[in-house]
Amino acid sequence: MDAQLKKGLLDVCVLAAVRREESYGYKIISDLSPYIDISESTLYPILRRLENSGAVTARSAEYNGRLRRYFSITPLGLQKIDEFIEAMEQFKIISDFILNGGNHD
Repeated sequence: MDAQLKKGLLDVCVLAAVRREESYGYKIISDLSPYIDISESTLYPILRRLENSGAVTARSAEYNGRLRRYFSITPLGLQKIDEFIEAMEQFKIISDFILNGGNHD
């Protein structure tokens, strides 16, 4: 898979993982693991990038004597998911064309 496509896909997967409720790194990895392979070394740069872009917010809270960072989606993050879904609908039309051998039907 193209690196840029995979990067965008991972970003949206992480956003989807925090869409319903705030979450933390290990739980995000657990939630995504049935669908996509992602490691901590991949996840945390994505979370930083999403936080820097304003797609998620983060807060720290103590849990069992340690600080844990919780991430929540923002309206911008929800917009990014919507834009991805729209792009995937267009991609499906193109891929159907390709899979049908260039036929419009």
